[in-house]
Amino acid sequence: MLDGSHVPVLLKEAVAALAVKRDGAYADGTFGRGGHSACILAALGPDGALVAVDRDAEAEAVARTWRDPRFRFHRAWFSELPDVLDREGFAFVDGVLLDLGIASPQIDDPARGFSMRADGPLDMRMDPSRGPSAAEWLSHVEERELKGVIADYGEERFAQQIARAIVAGRTHEPILRTGQLAAIVAKAVGSRGRGDWSQDPATRTFQAIRIFINQELQELPLALDRILPRLRHGGRLAVISFHSLEDRLVKQFFRRHSQPYGGDARVARLPIATRSLPRPPLELIGRAIRADAAEIAANPRARSAVLRVAERTDAVRA
Repeated sequence: MLDGSHVPVLLKEAVAALAVKRDGAYADGTFGRGGHSACILAALGPDGALVAVDRDAEAEAVARTWRDPRFRFHRAWFSELPDVLDREGFAFVDGVLLDLGIASPQIDDPARGFSMRADGPLDMRMDPSRGPSAAEWLSHVEERELKGVIADYGEERFAQQIARAIVAGRTHEPILRTGQLAAIVAKAVGSRGRGDWSQDPATRTFQAIRIFINQELQELPLALDRILPRLRHGGRLAVISFHSLEDRLVKQFFRRHSQPYGGDARVARLPIATRSLPRPPLELIGRAIRADAAEIAANPRARSAVLRVAERTDAVRA
């Protein structure tokens, strides 16, 4: 049932955070290879239900092998989850899980183009049927835009040098392989670019391009906004982030929807009694959860993971 090549991060913590009811309805917005979904199903009773989505064709292939009448899968982006729930006849669900990391098989398969460790086609799309590949985008993007993407999404301090080197490199030959791109970045930054990413100086650049190609930072706030109204009173939203840009968006969303003044500092300064303000639609559940030393030792991918959890209140506003 499970793909043993992928180890879900914060598995027990995430499923526990959902406080699964045996007869509840749940949604896994990032099925991946099914690790979290399998645990949710194990916690459900015979009358429970789980709807899962993923935009990756290989995730779909795994999901289609499952033979559980409580489980339904749709190939879709997680911002499309409410539309999927409509098709399945669920007005509300008791919990939604989003694991924003990419599955290990995606990284490890050179054909997907996510990793600089093994040479492969420079694709990077989570859904290869939609949008341009990384190679197609790099063939025409202007240097200024490329620098911005690498700086903003990769938090790379050598973004200017890297963007200039990529634009110069493509004048000699098309950049079609991950090995080509990794070599260009390594040469552009030299030994200065290793820093925290000592395993490869191209890591931040690959991360930035992947985020851009897959519209990850546009998709996340859209999904959160659309999912919140579909949570039943008492339903939980659990989100696992893997880098600071994602976690910042999740943290801001949770803060904005868990404060009676909507996170507006101007309203907070007004002499208004809190009890007079509308109740916010979310209540934060505990503090951010991180992997412990044992999990990090067993699965280094877990070192940057952050789990945040919130519960739907009975407030009308959403």
